[in-house]
Amino acid sequence: MMMIFGKPAPLLFGQLLLGIINGSFYAMLSLGLAIIFGLLRVINFAHGALFMVGAFVTWGLHHYLGIGFWPALLIAPVIVAALGLGIERGLIRFTYKLDILYGLLLTFGLALVLEGLFTNGFGSSGVAYNAPDLLSGVVDLGFMFLPVYRGFVIVAAIVICTAVWFTIEKTRLGALLRAATENPSLVQAFGVNVPRLIALTFAGGVGLAGLAGVLAAPLYSVNPNMGSALIDTVFAVVVIGGMGSIGGAILTGFGLGIIQGFTEVFYPPASSVVVFAVMAIVLLTRPAGLFGKAA
Repeated sequence: MMMIFGKPAPLLFGQLLLGIINGSFYAMLSLGLAIIFGLLRVINFAHGALFMVGAFVTWGLHHYLGIGFWPALLIAPVIVAALGLGIERGLIRFTYKLDILYGLLLTFGLALVLEGLFTNGFGSSGVAYNAPDLLSGVVDLGFMFLPVYRGFVIVAAIVICTAVWFTIEKTRLGALLRAATENPSLVQAFGVNVPRLIALTFAGGVGLAGLAGVLAAPLYSVNPNMGSALIDTVFAVVVIGGMGSIGGAILTGFGLGIIQGFTEVFYPPASSVVVFAVMAIVLLTRPAGLFGKAA
């Protein structure tokens, strides 16, 4: 058996794959958080719960309506985004002129409410959701076997993250969003409905969480705690990448997923804390994050 760094090659490649998959979800979730914080200055602690809602909506569309994975890939994020729009218009918008902690506490309470509702409705053990037949099976790459669905998740995450980054950083819409957060009065003077723009931005950010939930449904047990299990790590990713940095959230998400995967091979006890150790080191050396800008 081929050995790399004293470890069996299949084990290393397997953990690399697992790390990239985890990094895919870290990147997509932290991207939504970075958009919401960077453009709205709201720390959305309900992001993990909305990720969970996206997975349950996917399961519900199939279980109750017979709607398969591919339509759900479009429908579920729209439903979660609509829920996010209602949350922003009904709750979040009243915190914009208050201290940032009010928004954090509000969304933290909302996360607890959502998790409690789904726990009462479906139990804590969760429900199963199978990958579509088109993406079943494995591919022999010679050095490892790659499950087709896992490969699809990685490619989908890269495409989604790249498209969102390009939209925010390189298009007129992205420039308009950034301008609306810096000088809303000026943008309003040009005939732009700033409150609507902000609401749609929040909805788009949580829609990304819903989309990640759709992709996660066939990989993990769809359960009320699946979001809370990730949210701490995702917030660490955002802090390391730089609060509000879109590109930083993407690169850091994938990078930390890979680091976590390799840590599982070389020193498993540290795999659950390595992300937070990296965060501590980054904050000591670059308080604004790797890609953030100092205030």
